[in-house]
Amino acid sequence: MTPHERQTQRDQLLEAARKRVLIMGILNVTPDSFSDGGTHQGLEAAMAHAEQMQAEGADIIDVGGESTRPGADPVSEEDELARTIPVVQAISGPGRAPVSIDTYKAGVARAACEAGAVIVNDVTGASDPGIVAAAAEAGAAYVLTYNRGAIDPELHAGQDMIAFFEAAIAQCEADGLPREHIILDPGVGFAKSYEQNFQVLAATDALVAMGQPVLIGVSRKSFIGRLTGIEVAADRDAGSVSAGLDSLRRGAHMLRVHNVAAHRQALSIWEAIEHAAD
Repeated sequence: MTPHERQTQRDQLLEAARKRVLIMGILNVTPDSFSDGGTHQGLEAAMAHAEQMQAEGADIIDVGGESTRPGADPVSEEDELARTIPVVQAISGPGRAPVSIDTYKAGVARAACEAGAVIVNDVTGASDPGIVAAAAEAGAAYVLTYNRGAIDPELHAGQDMIAFFEAAIAQCEADGLPREHIILDPGVGFAKSYEQNFQVLAATDALVAMGQPVLIGVSRKSFIGRLTGIEVAADRDAGSVSAGLDSLRRGAHMLRVHNVAAHRQALSIWEAIEHAAD
């Protein structure tokens, strides 16, 4: 994919997010992710799952080579590159769903964009100070996540999130990334207490009011399991769909999910009801 093709796909994606809800399908090429670790390792398995998710209605494929679950072992940049870059190269290009790279490392972001990724999905809130510039130089969109790095239970996360993003967006612009290329993610499950996960979801409408596309990633996360008593992550799809649809009601633009088919089905019903009221 040429830089022009990548930027065209980025712009088309960001424009589409303003008009309809987009589904980002999760493609973990890791041995230890909390829900599907080891399931899609290897190029052929990864390609097959990407194709399946696109057939089920995924608008974006999010490739991740390092688990971000609490307690996961860190992965070297060399290993992350080896896991992700062949997959990004194989599944990206014109006529295919845009590819996102789920990483917090500037070097991985840069290489993935060269391989065809059009979004850098960084769940750490720019813990690597070079990652925003890497996304900007590549002409990629950047997912900016509300993540303070450590839990502060004294914060009301819904209120603090807005102040965090105001400062972080300004820093992104200073690093060369245009505001219109930034996607906001409230960071459910990252450096938050159980209660704070619900606080940021309840503040989705305030986040949308900032004017950026908003990505919600709640799929199969532990707060759903704690509330419902469901210990097996793969059994939390009903709770995931419920939280996702509530976020859409509050104005969110994108959902990051494991089970694309279930979310596409739910989204189709939700959209039909919404349009019937027009």
